[in-house]
Amino acid sequence: MSQEPITLLKNKRIVLGVTGSIAVYKVIDLASKLTQAGALVDVIMTEAAEHFVTALAFQSVTGRPVYDSLWRVSGGGALPTHIAHVGLGEGADLLMIVPATANTLAKLAHGMADDMLTVTALAARCPLVIAPAMDGGMYMHPATRTNIQTLMARGAYLIDPEEGRFASGLVGKGRLPETAALMGHIRRVMGQTGVLAGRKIVITAGGTREAIDPVRYISNRSSGRQGYALAQAAVDAGANVSLITTVRDLPHPLGAAQVRVSSAAEMLEAVLEQTHEADALIMAAAVADFRPQTVADQKIKKKDDSDEAPMLVLTRTADILLKVREQRERTGYPLVTVGFAAESQDLLTNARAKLERKGVDMLVANDITAQDAGFEVDTNRVIILDPNTQTPLELSSKIRVAEHIVSRVGEILAKKSP
Repeated sequence: MSQEPITLLKNKRIVLGVTGSIAVYKVIDLASKLTQAGALVDVIMTEAAEHFVTALAFQSVTGRPVYDSLWRVSGGGALPTHIAHVGLGEGADLLMIVPATANTLAKLAHGMADDMLTVTALAARCPLVIAPAMDGGMYMHPATRTNIQTLMARGAYLIDPEEGRFASGLVGKGRLPETAALMGHIRRVMGQTGVLAGRKIVITAGGTREAIDPVRYISNRSSGRQGYALAQAAVDAGANVSLITTVRDLPHPLGAAQVRVSSAAEMLEAVLEQTHEADALIMAAAVADFRPQTVADQKIKKKDDSDEAPMLVLTRTADILLKVREQRERTGYPLVTVGFAAESQDLLTNARAKLERKGVDMLVANDITAQDAGFEVDTNRVIILDPNTQTPLELSSKIRVAEHIVSRVGEILAKKSP
């Protein structure tokens, strides 16, 4: 199944420079995923790269010509113009060299221009991303390190390779990351000029776990998907994101700092700490309203000769948004707060009351009785309320809901701060 288009990448021109490393096979998948995400992907292959894969492989997944020569496109056709490298370089929103060999890094560092890729790199005015991949001790060699440092000093963005086993049988640092990580880095670079650039945004996700004993706990059906979608949308918008989460089984958005918690008390402590000078808090987590009054030190055992069950006495957990409101009245931070209301009846009445009681700037309400929205699914149907308006969002992916919320946060921040 193809992925959902990524708004940040839609119709963006991305030039992939592909060089002669065995890791080049991973870039075919990257080119495919970028194309599915809505980007316009132009591939430039070095002569060495064509010893590992064919240009046809990239042309097949991008639907666009592949450049492998200063004088022609792959297959022998003429270049669109005699200065195609200028058009590629100046028209690109991102130039990514992946995998970047030691030889190509040396050429780039010293301004050489002897093939289509290096000539285009000199003509480019967009961000440059380098993703080195090489065998043995080549990556840690002083010459390679110096060349990388030179490129980074000029503003290049480095995707550090991973540790692992190489085709040679050696083990070390130099393996190209997998496609998901590469996509995360691309999104992080592309979002640097977004509406939340430079802003600190704190987001909570998942359902808290309130311990009964060392084994059992009280929780809820929240999967954390909406919170994680919000974190990714905020990264795409250029924010510095702190994701406070109880979730353990969702891919972490690259670029978001992760703060792991379990209980409502732990989440409260983390939220107050992280929002001390934050621009916004988006409280998407499903925090338990009640917890066991006492927690057993040992696992509670059942008795085989009795049908009796232990009595569980509950007590209230702290209301995090009310505590944030108190902090905000003292310090002014966070500048913007967003709450969520998961309701099973009287949606608008309860949501409007919560908006006023919690003192939030915006509240996202959803009906948890709907089978196709809310908990444990990838879609949501919400109503976004502020003190003056209410905006219904029809059923859509949690990704699109997150993008809308993040956009609204950006608008509120723009009005609140210079």
